[in-house]
Amino acid sequence: MNNNAPTFAKQDSLKFFRTLNSRVNNYFKENNIQKTGNWKLYLKTIILFSVFLAPYFLILTLGMPFWAHLLLTIVMGIGMAGVGMNVMHDGNHGSYSNKNWVNKFMGGTIYVLAGNVYNWQVQHNVLHHTYTNIPGHDEDLDAGRVIRFTKEAKWYNFHRFQQYYSVFLYGLLTFNWAITTDFKQMRSYLKRKLSYGEAKSPKTLWTTLIITKIIYVSIWIVLPIVIGITWWKVLIGFFVMHYTAGLILSVVFQLAHVVEETTNPSPNELGEMDNTWAIHQLFTTTNFAPKNKIVNWYTGGLNHQIEHHIFPNISHVHYGKIAKIVKETAQECNLPYYEYKTMRSAVIAHFKHLKDLGMKPELI
Repeated sequence: MNNNAPTFAKQDSLKFFRTLNSRVNNYFKENNIQKTGNWKLYLKTIILFSVFLAPYFLILTLGMPFWAHLLLTIVMGIGMAGVGMNVMHDGNHGSYSNKNWVNKFMGGTIYVLAGNVYNWQVQHNVLHHTYTNIPGHDEDLDAGRVIRFTKEAKWYNFHRFQQYYSVFLYGLLTFNWAITTDFKQMRSYLKRKLSYGEAKSPKTLWTTLIITKIIYVSIWIVLPIVIGITWWKVLIGFFVMHYTAGLILSVVFQLAHVVEETTNPSPNELGEMDNTWAIHQLFTTTNFAPKNKIVNWYTGGLNHQIEHHIFPNISHVHYGKIAKIVKETAQECNLPYYEYKTMRSAVIAHFKHLKDLGMKPELI
């Protein structure tokens, strides 16, 4: 782990997490249910993989006009994002199943989505979940110069327009995974000796990355061209699929952490944070559309980000049930519990916040 990483307060004077953890554990015990996924998640897995892969096989086997080809790639992008948020996400958190091999298999579906297990687990499980919204440590806040996600980031004149152009850049998320991001991240993480779980040798990790990228390109680009689909149609379709998935994933992720209510706390001169880790999650995370069944189903419970951040090892299929416990416990301790009632209000809040962050600092 990074020696410069901040440390969280150890004493919880409010006893928030101890009380909350006890209540959540009692919920599962009293209802005699496991914290991992159930038949609802397994059925969802089949549905989302069908949405993702069925159009691909139709494109390979049926001759069709280009407009139909593009529509199917959009559907594939929707399925791709769904698999990422529901299946891959739970798998890599170890919450899909109580069987470790099942979690590894489902977490490994990221290779079909153009990502890499090692990179994702380090960036998401380690950096994002541990140092949520802490500038310089949570890489989800780092968009280079192009988008300013925090007041700590350097301001450039073009940020005045970021509330308009950011949405177009959001769609490039998974496309960048496929071509550049994974290579840059692996080089950086190995240099910093970061890992999640059992550490693997750099040789093994690099070999896995290169082989899986070759297989990925072979499936999604080479095979369709070999079968007879015109190369430019394949490339455009590939980009449209990724752009659709990237846009969905980026927006869902940003609504939870880049809004006015959430904070970007930094450690003091001794590298210490003011709050314990669990309380820190309440100040840096927000829910959205908690009662919307469609949003909840499709986003894999990522609209219940508070519950997910405090209990990342509990499958998202349970978040709706434990949310009441988390909210009531936070209120009892006079702690924040941020949520937007609808997805529309959360989207508006996010882009309004981007607009505020895009203003020249001395003018704010």
